[in-house]
Amino acid sequence: MKKIAVLLLPVLIIALSGCASAKKRDLEIQGLKNQITVLETRIQSKDDEINSLRDDLSKSEAKKPAPVSRGAIVEIKSRPNAKQIQLALKNAGYYAGAIDGKIGKSTRDAIKAFQKANNLTADGRVGKKTWELLRKYLSVKIK
Repeated sequence: MKKIAVLLLPVLIIALSGCASAKKRDLEIQGLKNQITVLETRIQSKDDEINSLRDDLSKSEAKKPAPVSRGAIVEIKSRPNAKQIQLALKNAGYYAGAIDGKIGKSTRDAIKAFQKANNLTADGRVGKKTWELLRKYLSVKIK
């Protein structure tokens, strides 16, 4: 009997150690599965965040005014820029130069001519009264 016990003891030890290593592997596998679940949840959260940002971006782009182009109706709430002045003067028939965004002598002369024709002080500057009359020529080519 002692011989059998001595022979069975190593077999029993090997069998028990095999069970322990199998349990260890099962625990490692379960831990990895848990990590995968956590990572999948994070990915879903980031995807939701990206979609939300895309929605916000498309909403903000929809609120932007359309780019100003020749022939478009333009609403100016502040001072006009040089290109707008030149375009309006050109459409009104007072400016023949290039629309380059630079207020030079020919642009100032065109402003003065427009002001004289509209009974305004011909100072070559586009103030509120001048722009009030001139801005309607941004969208309509008259002469």
